[in-house]
Amino acid sequence: MELDKIFVALFSLGGILFTYWFFLMRNEKEVAVTSDSIDITVEGGYQPEVISIPKGKTTKLNFLRKDPSSCLEEVVLGDFKVRKTLPLNQTVTIPITPQKEGEYVFSCGMNMFHGKIKVV
Repeated sequence: MELDKIFVALFSLGGILFTYWFFLMRNEKEVAVTSDSIDITVEGGYQPEVISIPKGKTTKLNFLRKDPSSCLEEVVLGDFKVRKTLPLNQTVTIPITPQKEGEYVFSCGMNMFHGKIKVV
C-alpha cells in the first residue's frame, strides 16, 4: 500500500471517530430550574442547551437572541405547539406547563440548532 493511501485511510478513520464523538458522545450540560423562569441565550445555538424543570409547574423560558443569523430568528417547541419569532436583542418569554415527565426538544425554525427540556 502506498503512503498516500495509508494517510487518507488514517485521516478518514480520524474523521469518523471525531464525528461519532461530537454528535453522539458529547456531554450535555444540564441546568436545573430552581425558580419560575430561566434565561436562554440564543447565540450560535442555545445556552443552556439542556434544562430540567418540574412536572406540572409553569416555567417561563426567556429567550434572548444575540445572533443575527436568520436561522435563529425563530424558536419552535413542537410538543407544546409553540412557534415564536425572536427579535434581535429582545427577550421573548414563553410560559410552559408540562403535564408529563420526559424529554421535549426545542429548535430553531430551520431545525438546525436544538435544545432539550427534561421534565422531572
